Amino acid sequence: MGKVLVVTSGKGGVGKTTSTASLGAALAQENQKVVVVDFDVGLRNLDLVMGAERRVVFDLINVVQGDAKLAQALIRDKRVETLSILPASQTRDKDALTADGVARVIAELRETFDWIVCDSPAGIERGAQLAMHHADEAVVVTNPEVSSVRDSDRIIGLLDSTTAKAKAGEKINKHLLLTRYDAARAARGEMLRVEDVLEILSIPLIGIIPESEEVLRASNLGAPVTLNNPDSAPARAYFDAVRRLRGETVDMNVPTDRKGLFGKLFKWRAA
Repeated sequence: MGKVLVVTSGKGGVGKTTSTASLGAALAQENQKVVVVDFDVGLRNLDLVMGAERRVVFDLINVVQGDAKLAQALIRDKRVETLSILPASQTRDKDALTADGVARVIAELRETFDWIVCDSPAGIERGAQLAMHHADEAVVVTNPEVSSVRDSDRIIGLLDSTTAKAKAGEKINKHLLLTRYDAARAARGEMLRVEDVLEILSIPLIGIIPESEEVLRASNLGAPVTLNNPDSAPARAYFDAVRRLRGETVDMNVPTDRKGLFGKLFKWRAA
C-alpha cells in the first residue's frame, strides 16, 4: 500500500513545484516506485518542470471524471523507470475536482506506487484541501521570510484539522522544508534564521535547500535538479531530505557549492 505525501505551502513562489519534482525524482532514484500528481488545476506547471509537457494527452481531471483510465493519463519518466507523473488540466477549473473522484484515483495509485507525491496549489482553497485530504505525511515548504512562515503556520493548522487522518483522530506527520536559504544573509539579519523559523512553526526540519541558480536552470531544462545536476548543493539537500523522510538519521547542514565558513558552521540535527 503506497504512502501519500503532500507537498504544500501557504504562499506561492516558494519552490513547492520544483520541490515536488526533486523529492519525487530523488525517491525514484532510490528505487522507490513514485508518481508525482499535479493538483494545481488551471496552471499545470509540474509537467513543465518534469519535462513532460509535450507528452500530456489525458490529465487528472479526465481520470477523476471518468473520461480516461488512470493508465492512459500516467506519463512515465524517460530518465528514471520508477518515476511517473499525473498532470493537471490547464483548461479546466478546480471545481471539476470532486472528492469522490480524487479518493478513487488516490486509492488506485496506492495499489501501484510506493509513494504518491501530491503537488498542492498554494493557499487554502478547494484544490489545496483536496490535495492534502488523503495525505499520510506532509512536507510544508517555506522561505525564510515572515509572510511565508506565517502562511505556513496556517497550512499546518489545516493539516491538523481537515485531513482524513486528523478527522479520524490520527496524527499526520509534518515536515518542514526550508527553501532559498542563504546562511550569510541570515547572519546579516536579511532573512530569518533557521532557528527563528523552527521556533515559529514547531515541526521537524527535513531539509534546507540553499539559494542556487541550479534549481532555476534545471527547471528551465525540464528536469528536477536531482537529475539534472545530482552533485549540486540543492540536489544534495533534496537527497538528504528524502533519506530523512524514509527514516534515516542524517546530520542537518546548509549545503553550499562555495567553500566558505557557513557551510561548515551552520549545522542542525533533524528533529
